[in-house]
Amino acid sequence: MDTKKFAKPEYFVNRELSWLKFNERVLSEARDKNLPLFERLKFLSITSSNLDEFFMVRVASLKDQVHAGYEKTDIAGLTPRDQLREISTQTHELVKVQYSTFTRSVLPLLEKAGLHLILAHEDLSEAQKEYVDRYFEDNVYPVLTPMAMDSSRPFPLIRNKSLNIGALISKKDRKKGKEVLEFATVQVPSVLPRIVEIPSEKSGSRAVIFLEEIIERNIGKLFLSNDVVCAHPYRIMRNADLSIDEDEAEDLLVEIQKQLKKRQWGEVIRLEAEEKMDKRLLKILKTEFDIKNEDIFNIAGPLDLTVLMKVYGLDGFDAYKAKKYVPAPVPQFQTDKNIFDVIREGDVFLHHPYMSFDPVVNFVRQAAKDPGVLAIKQTLYRVSGNSPIIAALAQAAENGKQVTVLVELKARFDEENNIVWAKKLEKAGCHVIYGLVGLKTHSKITLVVRREETGIRRYVHLATGNYNDSTAKLYTDCGIFTCDEHYGEDATAVFNMLSGYSEPKRWNRLIVAPIWMKTRFLEMIEREVENVKKGIPGHIMAKMNSLCDPVIMQALYYASSNGVQIELVIRGICCLKTGIPGISENIHVRSIVGDFLEHSRIFYFYNGGTEEIYMGSADWMPRNLDRRVEIVFPVEDEMIKKQIMHVLELEFKDNVKAHILQPDGTYEKQDRRGKQPVNSQMEFCREAQESAGRKKKEQKENSRVFIPAEPVEDIEEE
Repeated sequence: MDTKKFAKPEYFVNRELSWLKFNERVLSEARDKNLPLFERLKFLSITSSNLDEFFMVRVASLKDQVHAGYEKTDIAGLTPRDQLREISTQTHELVKVQYSTFTRSVLPLLEKAGLHLILAHEDLSEAQKEYVDRYFEDNVYPVLTPMAMDSSRPFPLIRNKSLNIGALISKKDRKKGKEVLEFATVQVPSVLPRIVEIPSEKSGSRAVIFLEEIIERNIGKLFLSNDVVCAHPYRIMRNADLSIDEDEAEDLLVEIQKQLKKRQWGEVIRLEAEEKMDKRLLKILKTEFDIKNEDIFNIAGPLDLTVLMKVYGLDGFDAYKAKKYVPAPVPQFQTDKNIFDVIREGDVFLHHPYMSFDPVVNFVRQAAKDPGVLAIKQTLYRVSGNSPIIAALAQAAENGKQVTVLVELKARFDEENNIVWAKKLEKAGCHVIYGLVGLKTHSKITLVVRREETGIRRYVHLATGNYNDSTAKLYTDCGIFTCDEHYGEDATAVFNMLSGYSEPKRWNRLIVAPIWMKTRFLEMIEREVENVKKGIPGHIMAKMNSLCDPVIMQALYYASSNGVQIELVIRGICCLKTGIPGISENIHVRSIVGDFLEHSRIFYFYNGGTEEIYMGSADWMPRNLDRRVEIVFPVEDEMIKKQIMHVLELEFKDNVKAHILQPDGTYEKQDRRGKQPVNSQMEFCREAQESAGRKKKEQKENSRVFIPAEPVEDIEEE
């Protein structure tokens, strides 16, 4: 497959700029007037948290490259310096639109809904001023620690992502006999609620104010006998990308713990400052943080809009929120049967969050208690704060089972959480593996080995998402349970590879990265091309989070140019372009941004009519295909194949939440005038509930007592 002619920079979009387009799509949900008001608040908050992580990791990495003098261009022909310049322009515009949406659109509607957000302490009534001053004295003042900077005190360490109030203090210099201005700062304490409800001036309405406004109003009480010239909130973002030389680290656990502390004093890469901040104060911050103008964001509103998730959580506004969806029971498990008996009857498909995550938790729980279970092996990438799966694994080890758990310590921003769980599991007697040197283990697999009357049987759970019961209610993911021996053998080989570095000679079913997966995908893409050349239709459908692997994209261009029809559902980054004459006219890309975060990875190949479907943990990105342990697995059960095809087909029909990639690189929602609206996520919710309801009805009917036509006395005689 000769794909060299498809490697031109003009055929590709820069990865970081494509991600910004994704965050624009998230922001567009906040601007959608058809959404319930509080759901729009939620999307404003998500836009902010997305941007925080983007700066701490992606922008930080580009700055590191610039500092190192790295000038190599990316697939779109941009150097790191070029990328930073364009990112700065686009993120400033994004933040401007975000705050305009908040202040001009959402805020007035909140007022109408009976919630008054007081953004400036100057707007408080006399009664409210009295209330917040008392609140400050009783609850806030004892917690605060003001820090000044002068000749004897250096500029204090300002923590990453913390909200602070900077002030200029006027002091008399006795030696010089004149007034001088000194810098002081106080951190807004994260241990106190940032949203404070105060008495409302309007009947039937509620009022809240942000904690930083209460502190700013009372900041003079922290610097008695001095005049506070000005006080304004600010916030910084630091480089939080861990730099770990695994070959040099004797103990990965200790090294990661050491690196985590460095996140608090990494290079400052972004400064958010109140728009009306005194220029003298801003100049001090700019100098001390050694930051350029393009990295300063002058904010016209409250800093850090992730706080809007707290506003969303306020009681009493359910009428302005979408009805909370309760995952439906998985039909096959609506029975009194043992979970292992159900899996033996046939493979089971799970589609979260439409279907409950409970069977996955119960799979581990029952394995922990079942006297026939000999061993449990599982990979963990991200788990919830109070994970029932962790508790079940610990219980299994205490019950004498052989428990092996691979805990990926390098799961970004979950490192500390995973270290805590890893230590807990070790304490319970589990054999814990801390990932592999140079690779992240991102695969989602659980193996249960059980002794039965017929001998040893292996039960396997494979999935596209993490073993996290919390995110399973928010992320769309797919999984299967199977006890097919071919999957069992492969699962055993995976864990032997992870724990003992033994590389299997062959795989029965699983496709594993980083060694085998990319090659296999390229072979399947080329097979579609060869079929088209023989006059057989070629068709590829794929659903993933991101697409930016150059080799895969060039192969897709090659396939498209040969007439293969390619349909892609890509939530986030997409670095290829559609509609390039003779190259990508047969490629169609859509992104679905809805109530749930699209997270599943599904791959379909027509294969001359012998259709193949795969699911797994890997996106088509270099990190997934080349630098991670990933698993993609074939779906062989015909009924499950139909279910997954239905998932893909319905998402390609979505005309409510789908954004279509245009040839100019923009994303647009479909014009659905005169068309029946199709919201794929809401359809999946409805179908899951109906399926569970039908199963419940069947059970009820099957459990009814059958009363024969004969007289009762005849039955008694029998």
